[in-house]
Amino acid sequence: MIVMGFEGSANKIGVGIVKEDGSILANVRHTYITPPGTGFLPKETALHHQQHILPLVKEALAVAKLTPQEIDCLAFTKGPGMGAPLRSVAVVVRTLSQLWNKPIVGVNHCVAHIEMGRLVTGAKDPVVLYVSGGNTQVIAYSMRRYRIFGETIDIAVGNCLDRFARVLNLSNDPSPGYNIEQEAKKGTQYVEMPYVVKGMDVSFSGILTHVEATTTDKIQKGECTPADMCFSLQETLFAMLVEITERAMAHCGQKEVLVVGGVGCNERLQQMIAQMVGQRDGNVFAMDDRYCIDNGAMIAWTGLIMYKHGHRTPISDTWCTQRYRTDEVEVTWRD
Repeated sequence: MIVMGFEGSANKIGVGIVKEDGSILANVRHTYITPPGTGFLPKETALHHQQHILPLVKEALAVAKLTPQEIDCLAFTKGPGMGAPLRSVAVVVRTLSQLWNKPIVGVNHCVAHIEMGRLVTGAKDPVVLYVSGGNTQVIAYSMRRYRIFGETIDIAVGNCLDRFARVLNLSNDPSPGYNIEQEAKKGTQYVEMPYVVKGMDVSFSGILTHVEATTTDKIQKGECTPADMCFSLQETLFAMLVEITERAMAHCGQKEVLVVGGVGCNERLQQMIAQMVGQRDGNVFAMDDRYCIDNGAMIAWTGLIMYKHGHRTPISDTWCTQRYRTDEVEVTWRD
């Protein structure tokens, strides 16, 4: 069985093709990059996806050396995400479904990150730290659901990093978070920042307000460098994430941690998680940017295992939703 997956919930449009044995035949994508100091808006992001999705479909088929007739099913991101980009992709999937006469499976974006991580790393039953521009959750599987044990109560960690990059006017190419990570490696001084953990949950809006209000003044006075601020912000945010992840491990009795989502590419975060997990005699699983960052293959793979377990999305139900929690999905493919 072969499934083509479509991801377009944020600023990346991706098309992936995956086989039943887990082999990834194609995984192509294009990123909407805005000028330094700016973010990406739904209308412009949707237009970007509309311009690139069909060339990516053709490229994916060429890379996989397949024809549309050899595709068995189409999977797409149903949510969560930005409304206009999600709808742009859904329209294309509906059209291809009718042109090619293929069934559709709507996929939860968060669950797709988890299943891709399990496929690529071989993690069996991990505590999942899901960190991206739109989501921050600590998750573990129980009774046919991916249960959320802790999460952000305001903005996502990736959103905090992205918005701080605008303060320093860092480039958005390839991503603001990546450029903060590179700057942080040059930092030599830790600047104290708010640290907000509330039980199993975290809050990032206060620390963002703090750095937005104080960074320029501190740099102008020579109290620290931009690299010091990047280093300090990363260390503080990631320490908060490590704390709630360790608490979830203790509560669930787990020995594995899987890090997924775009921020999961950050090598410093991976290092801090690995240090904590090592102290608990556990194993940490992480991925590089091919699969951590939003991609079509993760939607294809999750759509494939859902299809095999009886999931179908009638064309009348191929609407998208900006709010679609991880624990809303019944995970029928796991014991």
